[in-house]
Amino acid sequence: MTPPSERGADPPGPDGLPVVGSLPAYASDPFAFERDAVAEYGDVVRWRVPGGWMYHLAHPDHIERVLVQNNENYVKGEAFQETLGPVTGNGILNSEGEFWRRQRHLIQPAFGPDRISTYAGMMTDATERRIEPWSHGDRRNVHAEMSALTLEIVGRTLFGVDVSGTASRVGDALDVVMAASEFSLTDVLPVWVPTPQRRRFERAVEDLESVVERIVAERRENPTDDDVVSMLLAARDESGEGMTDEQIHDEVMTLLLAGHETTALALTFTFFLLAQHPEVERELVAELREEVGDRTPTFADLPDLPFLDRVVTESMRLYPPVPGIIREPVADDRMGEYRIPAGVTVSMSQHVVHRDPRWYDDPMAFRPERWTDDLRDSLPRLAYFPFSAGPRRCIGDRFALLEAKLVLATILPRFHLELVSSPSLDLRPSITARPRNPVEMRIHDREERSSPTANAVGDSVAE
Repeated sequence: MTPPSERGADPPGPDGLPVVGSLPAYASDPFAFERDAVAEYGDVVRWRVPGGWMYHLAHPDHIERVLVQNNENYVKGEAFQETLGPVTGNGILNSEGEFWRRQRHLIQPAFGPDRISTYAGMMTDATERRIEPWSHGDRRNVHAEMSALTLEIVGRTLFGVDVSGTASRVGDALDVVMAASEFSLTDVLPVWVPTPQRRRFERAVEDLESVVERIVAERRENPTDDDVVSMLLAARDESGEGMTDEQIHDEVMTLLLAGHETTALALTFTFFLLAQHPEVERELVAELREEVGDRTPTFADLPDLPFLDRVVTESMRLYPPVPGIIREPVADDRMGEYRIPAGVTVSMSQHVVHRDPRWYDDPMAFRPERWTDDLRDSLPRLAYFPFSAGPRRCIGDRFALLEAKLVLATILPRFHLELVSSPSLDLRPSITARPRNPVEMRIHDREERSSPTANAVGDSVAE
């Protein structure tokens, strides 16, 4: 038997309350709770939750061990499955082992470099259609606009269908699904207790399933050579067996939700930040006008837009759309002097690490210019991980970055978006970090802003 001294010590952490542990404090503001816990107790912290322990890791080296070096010891785990399983089933986000490897291998070609480049024109076409009705002085909920846009892009690029008519339906259902993933005191109730929130969740999942069923039925009737659904329908394993209807459903649901939600948030946060930093917006628009001019941006333009890349990188540092990752160790592990027991939930927060002053000077400032080669070389590997890392790194990372950059490059030379709602974001700590309240922005034509009056108004609001 291994002596306790060799197994490692238990990490420090808050005491919490009887039965519920630290759940009430965590649920009130998870971002602040994690940040304060790390500041008080260090890079490995644990706190009690109903039914067990949460172990939080805040050092990039520890996170790299979980996601990369010792990744085979860490599975998505029970907590992850309880959150996403009822929606995405056994799709690529949830599945494990050989089944996951098979599914990823089947889906990977849709996100390869050669295929990604073919999506660019569809992305800019959809963006131009979305902004065509925008007029000077309009007030828009930017998160809703970007969600509808990215949903249409995913439908056309990955599924080959028009899902724009379902945008409000998917958006409403997704609001309910994300709200259900937030920690709440009702989490301590048995799963069979029919709370109002759980009933809303079931109805939302039914709505999403009906959208997915329509997509699959359309592709089953009219297969193509270049969409993911047709590819999954035609896939055969070594024994000649195809995927079951349930497997196809789960993968389409996963791609539908994950494929548009995170990019919509990245775009929302970037517009939000640019509206409050006019000097950054001016530099970005100048780069776009110099390199792209009045034409529609293309995939080939992106290497010539380094400041655009830095803006997106910095936006996703401050506001990573996925604010945290959880895993469960299969066997005991060790982080420094501390033991990580098998079966506990291990959390790692991009939101916390990306704002750590050990890695970033003035970490709360929006400074795209910080992303020099020297900074990138000096950072620990996982001091920046918006798309996770290791074998389970987001399969659609290149798709998402291409989409975000092309949408920004299409909109910004034509419009300035002036923030008219709160200059601070109250984020909902669900699977993704969604704004709790609408991010309202007023549309200004760039030509209108060329006048001294318009510039004064726009800049005073942004500051």
